[in-house]
Amino acid sequence: MKKLTIVRHAKSSWEYNLSDHERPLNARGFKDAGLVSNALKHLELYFDKLISSDAMRAKTTANIFVENLKIKKSICSLNRDLYDFSGEKLIQVIQSNSNDINHLIVFGHNNAITSFVNLYGDVYFNNIPTCGVCILEFDIDEWRNLKQGKTIKTIFPKHLK
Repeated sequence: MKKLTIVRHAKSSWEYNLSDHERPLNARGFKDAGLVSNALKHLELYFDKLISSDAMRAKTTANIFVENLKIKKSICSLNRDLYDFSGEKLIQVIQSNSNDINHLIVFGHNNAITSFVNLYGDVYFNNIPTCGVCILEFDIDEWRNLKQGKTIKTIFPKHLK
């Protein structure tokens, strides 16, 4: 049995003249990331590995979760392939994980996140909102055998306000 917590980065700012890759979070993004990560505390989740897109808005969201959930920094990494909007590279990154990883948390971008959740979960979403979290469970022993699983929990910022 494998578990995946997948997180769309929090709301980003368009205020600065920066490349898309370097866009930071805006005030709402920081607030939502704190709100959602703190809401996950009561679930007492244990992660074996955290992987985030290396885009500023994704890695900042991930860092807020790391701090609030007390995730060990030694299990955290950035992966440029998660700066993906179609979902193909997202699937490849997930499938490439070692089989000793039982609970993986991934931070990425739309449309890849919504597409992945709709393809591999059992609940359909028109759109996973910024800082939306979906937890999926898969009846597999190896990540490379990824197949449709079950959506066991969702937390969206609007549900917490």
